[in-house]
Amino acid sequence: MGNSITKKLKRISEKTLLVTVDIGKVKHTGYYRFPDGTDGKTFEFCSSRKGFEEMWQWVFDAKRSRNLTDVVVGFESTGPYAEPLLHFLRRHNVRLVQVNPLHTKRLKELEGNSPNKTDQKDPKVIADIVELGHALTVIIPEGTVAELRRLTQARERSIQRMSMLMSQLQDLVFLIFPEFMAVMKDITTKSTQYILKNYPRPQDSVDAGVELLTEILKKVSRGRLGKERAEALYQAAGESIGLIEGRESIVLEIKESISTIESIESFAKELKRHMSLHLKDVPYSRCILSMKGIGEITAAGLIGEMGDFKKYGTIAEVIKHAGLDLFEISSGKHKGKRRISKRGRPLLRKLLFFASINVVRKGGILHTQYWRHIEKGMPKIKALIAISRKLLSIIFALVRDHSVYIAQYSKTQQLKEAA
Repeated sequence: MGNSITKKLKRISEKTLLVTVDIGKVKHTGYYRFPDGTDGKTFEFCSSRKGFEEMWQWVFDAKRSRNLTDVVVGFESTGPYAEPLLHFLRRHNVRLVQVNPLHTKRLKELEGNSPNKTDQKDPKVIADIVELGHALTVIIPEGTVAELRRLTQARERSIQRMSMLMSQLQDLVFLIFPEFMAVMKDITTKSTQYILKNYPRPQDSVDAGVELLTEILKKVSRGRLGKERAEALYQAAGESIGLIEGRESIVLEIKESISTIESIESFAKELKRHMSLHLKDVPYSRCILSMKGIGEITAAGLIGEMGDFKKYGTIAEVIKHAGLDLFEISSGKHKGKRRISKRGRPLLRKLLFFASINVVRKGGILHTQYWRHIEKGMPKIKALIAISRKLLSIIFALVRDHSVYIAQYSKTQQLKEAA
């Protein structure tokens, strides 16, 4: 899941029933432990309403048998299979926490000298980790924020599909017209895709002739391409060494790929429209959008991936949730390099990284700070990561104070005080 507030769980109290679940695709394995350390039996339940209700009855009976008042439910950070259960449990008076799968693996090896994964063993190990205080409280996005998260994830999947299709398209074109990309340069442009969709074979360009190709390129590229590119394409087509055998099947796949790309682009526009609509329902979105270099897609993604900035108490929690918290491994005289943990949400880090590229451009709000890092000898990638941390800190402060970004704030403040 990875959608946690990075605040370690306090010690389990003497009135708390600890429940843990090993998440599966179809069946889950549950387990509970009383405050005195007494174990309950592991039990299986299905990922269905009936299964969830049976699980909750089991937990409720265990809680009542010892007159306990609180329930903590722990699980490993997993993919989507845990989400229906978490939403079901959220409606009950329980505290949801998650543990890092890496911690589970290491503790299993320590206790049993074996990394073997078993449904009976895993929930008990998860319980041990929770009791040690290495669990993080889960925040489940709700309402508009939940919609923004799903929209952001859908857009990311669309980008990944698009990237795969572009690579595939380039390979297909090379087979029947190897010289094409040397002329058109960029497979992602509308001009390139129009030619491929309507004139995919080298002979198609030859039959069209320079005059028609010039007219088409001028129109599709809005004047950026013209006769010079048309002549180059015509000449390359006339001398092409592309395959002839099996060509028609390749042409069919090229056209289908371009149609799919167009469909994905249309879907991406629809996603953006929905993001814009939902952003209007988040009062503090204007605070984030007040920063030059951050647009609606980035703002929507940051809010969705954070699971609501308002749910966080400190910047340390926010930084850790993004996996941008620093650590180093040092021993004796060896001084390790400081690195980011990467234990948080990877898509959140990606959004921040690309936003950082925008804000460090000439005239950008963090351009000066970025170059300070570079002048100190910091590699560019590390400097951008440092800017990502800074950017997230600024956003958190703006949301917390419900204020808008003021460029050159310190100088403005000095002038006010001088007046």
